[in-house]
Amino acid sequence: MPESEQLLRRVIEIVEAAPGLPMSASVRINKDELLELLDDAVASLPEEIRNARWLLKEREDFTARTKREAADIIEDARQRVAAMVDKTELARAAEARAREIVDDAEAESRRMRRETEDFCDQKLASFEIVLERIRQTVAKGRDRLAAPTIEEAELADFADQHDGALPGGPSDGDARVFDQDL
Repeated sequence: MPESEQLLRRVIEIVEAAPGLPMSASVRINKDELLELLDDAVASLPEEIRNARWLLKEREDFTARTKREAADIIEDARQRVAAMVDKTELARAAEARAREIVDDAEAESRRMRRETEDFCDQKLASFEIVLERIRQTVAKGRDRLAAPTIEEAELADFADQHDGALPGGPSDGDARVFDQDL
């Protein structure tokens, strides 16, 4: 770097020593001489400075590439979040629909149970009426069987009138004969 520094100091001396233009702050310089000195200074710059420029350019490229990748990652994350939100919303909607179906099924079950109970109650009431009629018929039949027939009533009246002897009944002698036959 010492050679480049000397060349740059020489350029500074030329500019400082250059004669000024009348009534102006500008100076008159030999353009060719100054450009030659600057070209030599650039050519004599050390390799590290050139490498530093190259590294700066690489760093700028890397930063730009990293920013693009970061933007891509952020966009991908946004899309994934949106998909997860959609899945979550879909799951919520499915759960709500499932709850609605279960509630409807339970309501339908309660309705069917009430209808079944009403139907059974109606059938049992009809059966109760039929059973009551049968019970009344049976009771009337039993009452008839328990009531004396007209013939029995007449025989009972006759026996009461004739001291217990039934008409056409056996006499005492006949009873003995009857007993012997046995």
